[in-house]
Amino acid sequence: MTSILTMDELLQRSAEMHHHLCPRQVLGVRMGMLAGRWLDLDLPQADKRLFVFMETDGCTSDGVAVAAGAWVGRRTMRMADFGKVAATFVDTESGQAVRIHPHPESRQRAIAATPEAPDRWHAQLAGYQRLQDHELLIAEPVELTVDLAGLVSHDGARAICSLCGEEISNQRELVRDGEVLCRACAGEAYCTLARGLRVGEPLAAMLALIGEAS
Repeated sequence: MTSILTMDELLQRSAEMHHHLCPRQVLGVRMGMLAGRWLDLDLPQADKRLFVFMETDGCTSDGVAVAAGAWVGRRTMRMADFGKVAATFVDTESGQAVRIHPHPESRQRAIAATPEAPDRWHAQLAGYQRLQDHELLIAEPVELTVDLAGLVSHDGARAICSLCGEEISNQRELVRDGEVLCRACAGEAYCTLARGLRVGEPLAAMLALIGEAS
């Protein structure tokens, strides 16, 4: 199967969302289009059959999202921050998965394909659109080492942290010594509150701290 939209239409959508068009958006769009052909799916999807692991954020992820119809907000894209321009596309029905990333010589090939370009940036912008798939990208079938069903979870999965009292969705809670904890209260917090109070410490402690400052 192929993309429901043309490359030009997808690039226009990406540019409108991103407020400009850059080479990495083109790469993302090309990666999404190639994934559709590899997995025999009509993309961009209107459902949630395709799931994408994106290995970097920024411009490339916008192009992939537009071409694949996979979005963080729809829970069909997940960031795996490896700092790589790469993505793994998973057909959740068949279980097939393909990882796609730029060919190591893609920049040089893009420049060679666009001798009229005024500089490297414009050469990559145009060249990434002209090169054939095999010249621009590498696609490799892969097998997941993570539990995709567990990551996706299911509607209505909720728990309450026994320490901070906040609601936890998508089965992200942990159980320690028989207590249900959010990851912050379990010691995995990525931030701390002002004046050294840990995220997840009881509300009473926060109120007391506020009282001291008043």
